[in-house]
Order: sequence, then C-alpha cells, then structure tokens
Amino acid sequence: MASSSLLPSVMLLLCLAASASAQLSPTFYATSCPKALDTIKAAVTAAVKKENRMGASLLRLHFHDCFVQGCDASVLLSGNEQNALPNVGSLRGFEVIDSIKAQVEALCKQTVSCADILTLAARDSVVALGGPSWTVPLGRRDSLTANEALANSDLPPPFFDLVNLTKSFGDKGFSLTEMVALSGAHTIGQAQCLNFRDRLYNETTSIDAAFAASLKPNCPRPTGAPGDGNLAALDVSTPYYFDNKYYVNLQAKKGLLHSDQVLFNGGGADNIVSNFASSAAAFSGAFASAMVKMGNLGPLTGSQGQVRLSCSKVN
Repeated sequence: MASSSLLPSVMLLLCLAASASAQLSPTFYATSCPKALDTIKAAVTAAVKKENRMGASLLRLHFHDCFVQGCDASVLLSGNEQNALPNVGSLRGFEVIDSIKAQVEALCKQTVSCADILTLAARDSVVALGGPSWTVPLGRRDSLTANEALANSDLPPPFFDLVNLTKSFGDKGFSLTEMVALSGAHTIGQAQCLNFRDRLYNETTSIDAAFAASLKPNCPRPTGAPGDGNLAALDVSTPYYFDNKYYVNLQAKKGLLHSDQVLFNGGGADNIVSNFASSAAAFSGAFASAMVKMGNLGPLTGSQGQVRLSCSKVN
C-alpha cells in the first residue's frame, strides 16, 4: 500500500495521464493527413503477408514501447531501450516501421508521429492475422529520450509467477482480467529457447510430457548451448492465426513460457482463462479493450515531445 506521503504525487500522475489520453482522438489526422491510416494498414498487411511472423513482432514492439515511459516510440530510438535485456537480440520489425514512416512522410511531412504509427501497426497486425479490430485514439507525439534501466525493470520477464505478473500489469493500471487478455497476444509469435528451457527440464508437473519432449531436441541442455536462440511457437496449435487457442493450450499444460502457464495453474486467473478458452468472442472483446487502454499509457500530446522525421533518432 502506498504511504500517505506518496498519494499526492500518485494522484497527480494519474490526473496527468488522464488529461493526456483525453486529448487523443481517432480523427486526429482526418484533415492533416487523411490517407495516413489506409497507407499504414496497407503496408502492415503487405509486411505480414510477406512474413507471417512479422505481425507478432510489430505487436510486441508496441507492448515493449508502452510499458516503458508510455506509448512514445522511445523503443524505436537506436540503442537505449533496444539494449535492455528483454529487448536485445529479440525485438524486430524496425525496418517495417521505418518503411511505413517513409511512406507517410511522403504523404504528409512531419505530421504523423512514430508513436501513432506503432500503435496503428499493432492493431493492423492483429487484424491481418485474423484477430479483432478496435478504434485507435491518435495524436501521440514522440519522445526525445529512451530509458534502458526502465526497460529492464518494467518489462515482465518470462519467468514471472502470477503474483509478479499481476503486480507488473497492476502497476500500469491493468486488472487481472486485462492482464490475462493481453497475455493472449502470445496466440501468435515465437520465443527463444533460452526463455523456456528451464520449463522443459524443471517443471515436469505443470507441462504436458509429450509437448515438452517435442521441444527438447530443438532446445537442448545446458544453458548457454548453441540452441539458445532456437525458436518455438508460443501457440503450438495455430501459431500464425490470432485466435483463442492460446488459452486452450494452457488448459492442456501446453503454455510455452513459465509466465504463460502460471495463468492456468490452480491460481486466481484460472476462471478467466477458462472463459477465454470457451469463448473467442469474450477474448476478442477483452483484448481489444485492453489494447485501447494500453495505447493510452502516458502518451505525449500537444507541444510535448516532437514528431520525428526518422523513428530511430530525434530531429
């Protein structure tokens, strides 16, 4: 519980965040760059069609941006957050965002922020892989700084248990249901062996034996082995289709990461997982709502920050 001396500052931060998000609008570029949204969607759709894994990569970029000092495109700045442990060697898709930015700049000079492009690209990636759509409030501006230390401390690692996950998401204002819904982003994408090796060899009671056996040849012991970077699908059922099978897999003890399986392991999230596993509509609705909320985390608006000409560096 926060001490009474901290309450005024916490309330001030919440008020500032509410004020900033209130300035966002789905029609922000309707006059200044009316073709921006269609251009971004077409580019994302083409990138995902070219490489279906790209949809998960763009979605992950957005998540890793918003969880560190808000949705301000700080993760796109070269170095800094990109060098943090949860990001180095694993974040990808920067070249797609750069290409989209160049296309939008050709339409409207220094008008559409990298932060908005990234937020729209996340939504359009989900849609391109068969998932739900949602209305994206726009008007974010780009940060002048990035914070590697915050990325290391604020991004939840794959070994977190349910208590730590709940706190990590709760610190950003998300409920348990919203956290479980956002975890459903793992219905697409892949993870590196070094992030699930311990689960294969040391969590025998919470992982399906046949599932573990199928993964071990591509993820051998010991830690530090050449297989560290080998990839496995986060959703073994439909890895390139955005659906609710991720939750069905959890019920069958086929969650790839420790932080996946703890959502269905006799704890307080079991009923939420069961609901999403049995109702694709319930998951889609909860995910879309939580994504809008995530996109409203600490945006820069008005005269704050800048609209970068290049997403990888400040003007």
